Amino acid sequence: MEVALQAGDAADWVYKGEGAANLILSYTGNSPSMFGEVLRAKKVLNGKAQPAPNCVNFSSYEQLVWGDIPELIESVEQGSVAQAYAVHVMSQHLGHDHVDGGVRVSVSKDFLEIVGKNVLSARPAWRVNASAIDTNADSALLISDHSLFSGKPRGSSCIAVEIKAKCGFLPSSEYISKENAIKKQVTRYKMHQHLKFHQGQISKTSEYDPLDLFSGSKERICTAIKSFFSTPQNNFRIFVNGSLGFGGMGGGADKILANETEKCLEDLRKVSGLQLSDFIELLSEAISKSGALDKLLATQKLDDHDIEAAIHLYYNIISQPCLVCKNITDAELLHKYSVLHSLPLDKSCKIVRDFLISATAKDCSLMMC
Repeated sequence: MEVALQAGDAADWVYKGEGAANLILSYTGNSPSMFGEVLRAKKVLNGKAQPAPNCVNFSSYEQLVWGDIPELIESVEQGSVAQAYAVHVMSQHLGHDHVDGGVRVSVSKDFLEIVGKNVLSARPAWRVNASAIDTNADSALLISDHSLFSGKPRGSSCIAVEIKAKCGFLPSSEYISKENAIKKQVTRYKMHQHLKFHQGQISKTSEYDPLDLFSGSKERICTAIKSFFSTPQNNFRIFVNGSLGFGGMGGGADKILANETEKCLEDLRKVSGLQLSDFIELLSEAISKSGALDKLLATQKLDDHDIEAAIHLYYNIISQPCLVCKNITDAELLHKYSVLHSLPLDKSCKIVRDFLISATAKDCSLMMC
């Protein structure tokens, strides 16, 4: 970690976005080595006690699951688990060209405190209420800004699209109970949309169907992209010259107004010279030819047992009586689950590990620039 960010550097970093666990900051300073980079700073939940830096340890059970990947185990002592997971786990499945593990840089407490205050007004209110930048962290990840062309000189134009594709297949596991059979017919994304609507988190369900995007059909990929323009939520964003031009930051408060859509379309026309239909066609072709979705789907499909089986294997790993089986009265299901509980430890660990890797792939974002 040669780079060290101090209080005096805080003014050079501005809010770009955030997810549940990290705050993303764009560099606006004058250092050539930093231009085109973003900083991913860890967040903490408000009011929750957090472990001190470098004090997170793998439990003995986690070591059983991930023991075949020594770089991941070693990364715990270095405080770089997230980076090691990206480089040594996800890259193996998605390809090194499609995963940016970033570089860890040292950050001072003063730097984080100042940045946290500076970006407060730019953050969505619901994010502010839920979490804050972790001022106790001693490092952050410096990664390429994939909303810009690599090495893009200032003054040139660039359009980038971010798609959070979600799970692209319907599970068919024999361990899915009859009560949950709908999982085999309706995508997880669609079900979650209806749940969020009934809970009042969103005002309209998305028209997007992940099965279209992952279909391999250019026509259906176009259909998926078109649906984003009416209900992007946090699944679709367009960046123009590195700045968010269209799409939401997540949360129920995100609504795309007609004038915002029109402004985005005008920006697209100015920068690319394309009408919307041509832009969608071009984006669909780029997605199809990249092969990224094929690798993403294959990684998602590592979970061929479903959570309804993986939970039983978790109990195998921790050597505890299965609390799920305790409450099941269906004899056929109990027989199926008893077979799972008879699996050797190494097999249980592999299935749980594949389930966790799959879960990561189901929440990955695809950046096209």
